[in-house]
Amino acid sequence: MKNTKRHYTPEFKAEAVKLWEASGRKSNEVGQQLGVNPQLLAKWKRVMGQKTPPERCPNTQATGAFSDAGPQAAAEIARLRKENARLKMEQEILKKTLGIITETPR
Repeated sequence: MKNTKRHYTPEFKAEAVKLWEASGRKSNEVGQQLGVNPQLLAKWKRVMGQKTPPERCPNTQATGAFSDAGPQAAAEIARLRKENARLKMEQEILKKTLGIITETPR
């Protein structure tokens, strides 16, 4: 059986690391979801010099027209915006993963 080595684009690596950091999950879980070795995620993170994950230093400041709605509403809006951004990023990564998986071998 032929052992083939996968090659990942820099964009995929960066988005995979962002997803891992934003999700707050273990590298094993994210790696399994993306079909990537968890050790690769850690290596990519080290190489890219990523800072503290966003969930460990959350930004609860709401912006826009709803910022005067009160502190609880502002916190909820900030949480929903963060979740929305994470879901969009996951969707993009999954689209790219599907493209890599369905790509015909050379």
